[in-house]
Amino acid sequence: MAATRPAPGASGATPLHRKSRHDAPHGFFACEAAGLRWLAAAGGARVVQVLEVADDHLDLVRLRPVPPGREAARVFGAALARTHDAGAEAFGVPPDGWRGDSWFGPLDAPLPMRAGRYDAWGAFLAECRVAPVARALRDAGLATRADEAAFDRLRGLLHDGRWDDPDPPARVHGDLWQGNVVWTDQGVTLIDPAAHGGHRESDLAMLALFGLPHLQDVLDGYQEAHPLHGGWRHRVGLHQLYPVAVHALLFGSGYVEQTRRLLHAVAPA
Repeated sequence: MAATRPAPGASGATPLHRKSRHDAPHGFFACEAAGLRWLAAAGGARVVQVLEVADDHLDLVRLRPVPPGREAARVFGAALARTHDAGAEAFGVPPDGWRGDSWFGPLDAPLPMRAGRYDAWGAFLAECRVAPVARALRDAGLATRADEAAFDRLRGLLHDGRWDDPDPPARVHGDLWQGNVVWTDQGVTLIDPAAHGGHRESDLAMLALFGLPHLQDVLDGYQEAHPLHGGWRHRVGLHQLYPVAVHALLFGSGYVEQTRRLLHAVAPA
């Protein structure tokens, strides 16, 4: 979700964008660069090219946006499936080239995102996403006792394997809202990942969260390359819970109520 800006004094044959923050968390830009390279290595969806990384900035090839198109959307869907199919060593692992936790959120206020190594997606989601965000909402005074009880129920259901399936860990972007999907004349290109080993449906749920153009064409292309397990549409809210809860922490307002609706829908009393 972080924005980019042109690098000061940039010149030469390769136009670039520089993302910079003088007080960025230690390793913030190195982690993002590792995620971009890991996703690119999958040979699926196009990923913005990393030119240089330092403690206080990240230089990327400048992208030239074009209007979204249906054919480009379908091609992107199939390519995203190939990225996911490249896989990861376990659920929760960070991208190759990075060790430890990472971040999720805007450049000016990223929140820590726990890494781990789990055999099952449900256990990973429970301990590395649900538990930390539930605690943060409670500490911020944004969770009621009923919400806390629902988070506890959800963690139990996840540990019990309620939503686990036979799919191995996918190589996911991790923050695939429409602002991180850039339509270019060379095809859809991804930016600003929170890459990790996760569940393929999480990226698709993020695409739906803020309304990606031609989403149905993306899904059609994806399904042709890798059919999803039955009932996946009913699990969209589960996958959207964590990013919406992070928005509640960062921005409050209607995101708090949206988090509550998603939470109590997946873990009713």
